[in-house]
Amino acid sequence: MDKLNIYCDQFDFSPLSKAFEGEFEADAPAAAEIVFVSAEEIRELNKAHRDKDAVTDVLSFPSLDGIRGKVIHKADFPFDATEEGEIFLGSVAICEQRAHEQAEEYGHSYNRELHYLAVHGLCHLLGYDHIEEADRVQMRAKEERVLSKIGITRAD
Repeated sequence: MDKLNIYCDQFDFSPLSKAFEGEFEADAPAAAEIVFVSAEEIRELNKAHRDKDAVTDVLSFPSLDGIRGKVIHKADFPFDATEEGEIFLGSVAICEQRAHEQAEEYGHSYNRELHYLAVHGLCHLLGYDHIEEADRVQMRAKEERVLSKIGITRAD
């Protein structure tokens, strides 16, 4: 089963949930939370969790370690299940102000930037990173594949 339920009070990410089908393997549905925060809130989170006193666009807070490219077994993470029995991958915080600024800066739509940041954060929850070049290439390929499934390209 490779179902990902994305919970977000401010935006409907259900197409993105479907786009993640086939992008990971799990023996139970997975869940992730996306929240929108102010510039001040993300700066505080960035300082508290990364020791960087700066506004950033997106932060990920994974619940599970060592899952990249592996089948996620619910039994391996008994304390990371939701009340619905889903495997909780973690939370993603997106700074809406930075998303608007970056959309303008990069010359594409807010919708494209918002979805890119969500996909980027969700990839981090699945264990992907971009510190090493080889890892960055894999993560970018996954991001572009997921975005293309919902019809979002770099030109949008």
